[in-house]
Amino acid sequence: MAALKYAGMDDTDSDDELPPGWEERSTKDGWVYYANHEEMKTQWEHPKTGKKKRCAGDLPYGWEQETDEKGQTVYVDHINKRRTYFDPRQAFTVEDVVVKPKRYDGNTAALEILQGRDLSDKVVVITGGNSGIGFETARSFALHGARVILACRNLTRASKAIGLIQQEWHKARVEAMMCNLASLRSVREFAESFKAKNLPLHILVCNAAVCTQPWTLTEDGLESTFQICHLGHFLLVQCLQEVLRRSAPARVVVVSSESHRFTDLLDSSGKVDLALLSPPRKEYWSMLAYNRAKLCNILFSNELHRRLSPRGVTSNAVHPGNMMYTSIHRSWWLMTFLFTLARPFTKSMLSWQLQMRTAHAGLWKANLILIKM
Repeated sequence: MAALKYAGMDDTDSDDELPPGWEERSTKDGWVYYANHEEMKTQWEHPKTGKKKRCAGDLPYGWEQETDEKGQTVYVDHINKRRTYFDPRQAFTVEDVVVKPKRYDGNTAALEILQGRDLSDKVVVITGGNSGIGFETARSFALHGARVILACRNLTRASKAIGLIQQEWHKARVEAMMCNLASLRSVREFAESFKAKNLPLHILVCNAAVCTQPWTLTEDGLESTFQICHLGHFLLVQCLQEVLRRSAPARVVVVSSESHRFTDLLDSSGKVDLALLSPPRKEYWSMLAYNRAKLCNILFSNELHRRLSPRGVTSNAVHPGNMMYTSIHRSWWLMTFLFTLARPFTKSMLSWQLQMRTAHAGLWKANLILIKM
């Protein structure tokens, strides 16, 4: 302590507090260094503790690192519209931070999940990204730097969605491309147009869906709920499979639903029944068609993961939660109520897993047959 007193470093309240004339700065890659303005020198070690520090994690949400006209690093806070030469991460250096596991629940927003992530080197494709869950997903990826492509059938709505995202951050990289899942021709055209851009594909989110729709056939002669919710996505992944492999590590996310529990795809002999996938009008019930399509999503995702994960492409099916307000249909409150009543009567996990193993290969073959029709 005598040496510190002699050096003029004992007049601070804590070991971490800098003595007069010193300033804490950081490099572009987050290493902290110390500048002594009186002696005009810099050093890596803290002048009192002798320890080195490094900023923890990425910049907070809304912040961006830029370079001013003098070549100095400046930090821009887009949310509060201000600039500073002080790295906001210096408040949380690795020496000070106690890393705690994050806990997420039903109230967690997508932006919170991606907090601190830098996705500027990622390319993301999202079907149905102009509204609902797809829009929030696209917004979250774009605001964290990813290049996001909205694969939508309505380009006018997609343009409005892009405008909303870029209002939040003018540098957000979002674009829209035509992709109508009710047309296998349109899906193939989208895939070819995307591949013509010579971009990688790190994340493919199969999100688009319809529900409680009246019975209609697509231009391919298939029931529309089944084709839009499932078969169109199956074809899309098949068309982009090589791009995903070249972009590894990559992932496919298939948005399914809890309602997959309330149906079956197998006939009495235990084989996938094609008539259940695309039923005629007299055997059609909109809710059951949706449930079957969501079950197809899960079976497809599981089989896709088995086939592609050895090559660095993972696939996951997700249940987004019983959302009360999305544009998929207008009676979600009724579905939530029915789920609550019916849950005790759903199949056990053991019997469910056995049936899923039986259906994986059968559904994959059925899909291949249908997209070649």
